[in-house]
Amino acid sequence: MNNSDRELLDAAKKLMRTEAGEILRAADSIGLEIVTAAREIFACKGRVVVVGLGKSGHVGRKISATLASLGTPSFFLHAAEAAHGDLGMVRREDVGLLISNSGSSSEIVALLPHFRRLGAKMIAITGAMNSPLAKNSDIVINAGVETEGDPLELAPMSSTTLELVIGDAIATLLTILRGLKREDFALFHPGGALGRKLLTRVRDVMGTDDQLPVVKQGVTVKDALFVITGKGYGAACVIDNEGNLTGIFTDGDLRRLMEKSGTDSFNTKIDDAMTLTPKTISPDALAAEAVRIIEQNEISVLIATENNKPVGIVHIHELLKAGIA
Repeated sequence: MNNSDRELLDAAKKLMRTEAGEILRAADSIGLEIVTAAREIFACKGRVVVVGLGKSGHVGRKISATLASLGTPSFFLHAAEAAHGDLGMVRREDVGLLISNSGSSSEIVALLPHFRRLGAKMIAITGAMNSPLAKNSDIVINAGVETEGDPLELAPMSSTTLELVIGDAIATLLTILRGLKREDFALFHPGGALGRKLLTRVRDVMGTDDQLPVVKQGVTVKDALFVITGKGYGAACVIDNEGNLTGIFTDGDLRRLMEKSGTDSFNTKIDDAMTLTPKTISPDALAAEAVRIIEQNEISVLIATENNKPVGIVHIHELLKAGIA
């Protein structure tokens, strides 16, 4: 069969609209059972045991990973492997999250008595509300769909997508119930770019102490240039006699001054050449916030201050090296 690119594109769009439609339909019909499920998991003293088989098993692995990444201890239990020893991992204080579109898979049904004997709560995500799984679970969330979207109506497509969305919805409710913040999320993701962005503070990357370029009011531009060149930040913090930050002098300030005054610029007092309102940040702020301020104001350096006194300086190049920018 020869199909045109347009026909194939239309088929792809039709499938995507079909799945989106099933999600919207479920969003309109779902009730407090999903809230009850989230509260049950929130109160759980053990772990969430996500159980699945086949395509629903793949969905279950992702749901379990999402829960764990948001601070809910969870692991995936393959329904077929469970009956051959893996059930020993399930404890009374756990909550079972069992996923099956038909709710009648023999491997899933065989596990129900074990969960019941243990006294572990069971939450079902199923497309068959009259199935053995639904009838024997404590909480049932309807994942039924009108159509899979598959041209053959054989492969699970809409149903697995909806199962995944329901899992994400539960994870979202748990995030709210736990009051998680970005900093909490970072603790579960210490590695990679995400961890760096969420865990790195300005004080972790800023230059301080003998690295900090500082000059006092009243010095000349020539004197300030020696400090700027020696520290390598392309800028110097200007302070008063009490050590309070009063301005910043940068390479850009020097260029503008020389365009105006030429070589006489070197004898100009720094007070007359500096920028009076330098951008500052707390050393305890996230380094990602420093990137935002630098990019938003089109500058290259940012001064870290405490009680209006400069304690550090951070350059965009250091943020790039740290993998933040």
